[in-house]
Amino acid sequence: MVDTFLAQTVHLLFAAIWAGSVFYVAFVVIPLARDGAFNTTTPLERIAGRLTMISRASALVLFLTGGHLAGTRYTAASLVGTVNGQLVLAMIALWLAFAGLVEVGSKRFEAGLNGKKLREPAADALPFYRAAAVVGLALLVVAGAITTNLSASL
Repeated sequence: MVDTFLAQTVHLLFAAIWAGSVFYVAFVVIPLARDGAFNTTTPLERIAGRLTMISRASALVLFLTGGHLAGTRYTAASLVGTVNGQLVLAMIALWLAFAGLVEVGSKRFEAGLNGKKLREPAADALPFYRAAAVVGLALLVVAGAITTNLSASL
């Protein structure tokens, strides 16, 4: 019971940190870069590097904790045959989309920054980061539905 509680807590914390970081970059940092608020690429390179580190570490932690939680709470039949199981499957699909969108956005942004450009890479990466932010919010909504056992009240 304690290990499941710990896994769930760590899972939700890393999900919130990851989603929040992407949301902040997508709606604050990248628009500022696109609009020319930075004079140098140095702070943006550091932000992009840290976001990539947070994203990859979070993806790994979520894979491990989510795998543990799914393995202890669900069978193959209950993953497809119950609302909570279907929410878990939706979460996996959203997790893959989220990780992919952040990676593509980061690669586009970092490639441009390496060329010492500011506005163009920000504009190229913005749609990917914004899509990732929306997917991250959806992940948190699905996590809330699973955590509060929404299916029991349906």
